[in-house]
Amino acid sequence: MRNFAHLSTNNGEMYSRGTLSGGQVYPCGRPDTRPASSPFFLEAKGLKKSFGLKPVLRSIDLTLSGGERVALLGANGAGKTTLLRILVGLTKPGAGSACIDGLDIVRDAQQVRHLVGFVAHQPYLYDELTALENLYFFGKMYTVKNIQERASLLLDKVGLEKSARERVAVLSRGQVQRLSLARALLHSPHHLLLDEPDTGLDQKGRDLVEALLAEHTAHGGTILFTTHQLERALQLSDSIIMLNKGRIVFQQKTVNLELDKVQRTYQEAMVS
Repeated sequence: MRNFAHLSTNNGEMYSRGTLSGGQVYPCGRPDTRPASSPFFLEAKGLKKSFGLKPVLRSIDLTLSGGERVALLGANGAGKTTLLRILVGLTKPGAGSACIDGLDIVRDAQQVRHLVGFVAHQPYLYDELTALENLYFFGKMYTVKNIQERASLLLDKVGLEKSARERVAVLSRGQVQRLSLARALLHSPHHLLLDEPDTGLDQKGRDLVEALLAEHTAHGGTILFTTHQLERALQLSDSIIMLNKGRIVFQQKTVNLELDKVQRTYQEAMVS
């Protein structure tokens, strides 16, 4: 295994730790207040965020219980990516709070980091390392046991077993996206936060993602993902949330929800 001592464990901003600069803070519920049927949960209360004078999130309340998949919809600039970045600790909330399994995302950032897996537009991978070496590196960071076995298993699940020893720099966009998902799953997180996980994937890749997400929720994990594909959102989620100008404007379970209603509601919500 290659020596990774020369690499920065910050990997850009992914592992930066922030503190809440101001605004109202809501206390996290204690772990013993969770429903017995939902060992994992994610909760946000009154989350706000502005960049300069521009408000991006306006009092977002959100709850996910174990085994739940929620699709986050909205036009560009609606606040979807900012919300995910706050929940994984990459962006500081301006006000409000969020708790993951009873831990505050700001106060308990280090512990929370081990509970979430994140796939973003930026892959958070090292170009000079191979696919396998990237997983070894992040496995060491997360102190993953049996990392060689775990890395090989995930590469197989995302269809990259034949590309394991190729450098990330020579992989296609779709292969990089698959590897990013493997990285996010490496430490067996309770919660997956995925920003347009289908980006760059062909049909086979989308099928692989679907199977991995189903496996994750079958074991009680939660998934919050963004997409611009309304049909895909309806197919993969238990609930749909629509954001417009930083506010939740629609939220509904997908059971018995028809695509034409989703399309109509989306069009109406985005022009309001």
